[in-house]
Amino acid sequence: MVASRRSNFFLLLEIAAGLALAAMVLTTWVTFESAPPDGQLVPAGQVASLLIGTLLPAMALVVLFGRRLALRRAAGSTARLHVRLVFFFSLIAAIPTLLVAAFAAVLFQSGVDFWFSDDSRGLMRNANELAQGYYEQNQLEVANQTIAMAADLRFYLQRGSLTDGGFEDYYRYQAEGRGINESAILQRVADGSLRTAAMLGLVSDNDPTELDPAIFDRVAGDEQVVVQGSSERIEGVAAIDEESGIFLYNARNSQAFAFDLWDRANAISTNYDLLTQRARALQLRFNLALFFVSLALLALSVWFALRFADRQVEPLTDLVGAARQVGAGNFSLRVEGRTGPDEIGLLNRAFNRMTAQIEKQTDALVSANRQLENRRAFMETVLESVTAGVISVDQDGQVLLMNGSAQELLIEEASPPPLGLTLEQLSPPISTLVRGGVDRGIVNQTVGGDLLTLAVKVADFSEGKVITFEDITRQLLDQRQAAWSDVARRIAHEIKNPLTPIQLATERLKRRYRKQIDSDGDLFDELTSTIVRQVGALRKMVDEFSSFARLPKPVFRKEDALDLVRQALFLQEVAHPEIDFRFSYEGEGAVPLACDRHQVGQALTNVLKNAVEAVDARARDAEPDFRGQIAVAVIPTEDDVTVTVEDNGVGLPQDRDRIVEPYVTTREKGTGLGLAIVNKIVEEHGGEMIFATAEGGGTRVTLRFTREPAAQGSEAAE
Repeated sequence: MVASRRSNFFLLLEIAAGLALAAMVLTTWVTFESAPPDGQLVPAGQVASLLIGTLLPAMALVVLFGRRLALRRAAGSTARLHVRLVFFFSLIAAIPTLLVAAFAAVLFQSGVDFWFSDDSRGLMRNANELAQGYYEQNQLEVANQTIAMAADLRFYLQRGSLTDGGFEDYYRYQAEGRGINESAILQRVADGSLRTAAMLGLVSDNDPTELDPAIFDRVAGDEQVVVQGSSERIEGVAAIDEESGIFLYNARNSQAFAFDLWDRANAISTNYDLLTQRARALQLRFNLALFFVSLALLALSVWFALRFADRQVEPLTDLVGAARQVGAGNFSLRVEGRTGPDEIGLLNRAFNRMTAQIEKQTDALVSANRQLENRRAFMETVLESVTAGVISVDQDGQVLLMNGSAQELLIEEASPPPLGLTLEQLSPPISTLVRGGVDRGIVNQTVGGDLLTLAVKVADFSEGKVITFEDITRQLLDQRQAAWSDVARRIAHEIKNPLTPIQLATERLKRRYRKQIDSDGDLFDELTSTIVRQVGALRKMVDEFSSFARLPKPVFRKEDALDLVRQALFLQEVAHPEIDFRFSYEGEGAVPLACDRHQVGQALTNVLKNAVEAVDARARDAEPDFRGQIAVAVIPTEDDVTVTVEDNGVGLPQDRDRIVEPYVTTREKGTGLGLAIVNKIVEEHGGEMIFATAEGGGTRVTLRFTREPAAQGSEAAE
């Protein structure tokens, strides 16, 4: 009951100290916030009282917190001694700290009151006004002396010239007699520039010809003199002869006069004003510094008391706690208490030897487990980082391990690794290859409607097989395109040359022998026409071969993408009125695009033509009320322009990835070069062409063109 009552008393004391500290903090904040806004300081006595009033409950809380720590660390056996030591050291630190804080607060606030008093402010203001008046007097004197000197020089030049032998002495006499350090006679020529006719005392960093021309315009106008100043010099310009454009430049620099003191006085006054505005903040900061330093000293005393108590009366308690930690698995713990010749030192040394032996044996086991874990993590990281797909299966073909690349290549949707499935369920083509007993091969896998070509390798291990494979679809596509490009170039070269002689010979036979053939004249006409027509078809095919194999490099110019799309769409609308064409663009104004106008127009025309043919193919087999629809949309962004063409035609073939390959076509009379040329044009413009199935069963073709393909190409080259 006594212990409970004592605990309740100290708890109430902690609550009272916390409330008192909160009240004093609030009072301090209200005092500084409600002070006059003109920078007037809070009275020194009031600031010191606020500091002491805030320190007392804060110190009480620190002492009470130290008491709690002492009770907790003593574990009941030496609690009273711990509490007494904490109270004793806290009392020794708190009383002097409180007195020193109060004295420092009063002393600092008195100094602040002196430096920011009305007398100090008036002294600073008078000094600034004196420097300002001296500087303005120098400006007025330079202006008057410049006007008078210009008049004297004008009088002299009316009777002589600058080349006279006595002009230099007269000029020097005029400048030195008026206290001018730097002077120059300037003449403005016809182009408005200035040249120096005469100079006196100009320093290296002063060039009057670089003055603002507006100064000379003002002098040539209504003003007699223009004066400007800085911390280095006061400059004045007056006209000697306005009609001839001759001006006098005079300057007093800081080497001869101390008028630069105005600039310094102004800077000092400005800094003093800023410091005055921050004076109240300095009061608060100083109080906060004293507050936290005092609390830190008291907390240091409490910490020292706890350390002293631990050193003197708690070695056995530490040893018991260490034994408990060793029992919990902390084998690296060492007792840092007494290690002398007494009983406690002997016990501590024996305890340390025991824990060292246990730790050594445990570290060996942990090191072996860590090596195994590191190897496993390394293998998993390597498998996830490689681009090739990796699958591990057991002897029965069940999937044991599968990396992310394999999951992306074989599974349509993102999901957890399909462990537990068989290889036959996951990829029948790869399973067939594995069952065949071969160690490598090429298989085709359909994923999400796309036909992928995979290069597969199989390796045996103790528990099953490891299968690695890579997607070589794009690689094969590029190889076939390069091969077809070479074939097209050879065909164009070998076939194009004999076509013209064949056509000319056929036409000549028709003109020469048609009148001589009477019995089979119609048959002769039909045969010769067939030859000419087939030669034309061959010529068209050769031209397409040449276009594909030798597509010229685009010449990029600024064009309007909307204009290009509308022109291509207009041609198809006129040619096919039975199809509904729609165009959409949500922006305003033109869409600038750096492109080759002819090539982009050719690409758009080919895509629209394919859409029309797809609609016509479906119309032949569709219901009577079917009507073709083709929607074209332009979507500009900051870096590119996207054109989508969507139709409700027959849709994409099964092997959609091959439709951009040369000579792959679904039409009876097609050459298979149209989309290959379009794809090449889009790639030359830094973009891409994407095919997708439309919602209504048709096809959506997306053409993305980079706005600045030339700039993109240069960045890629770098």
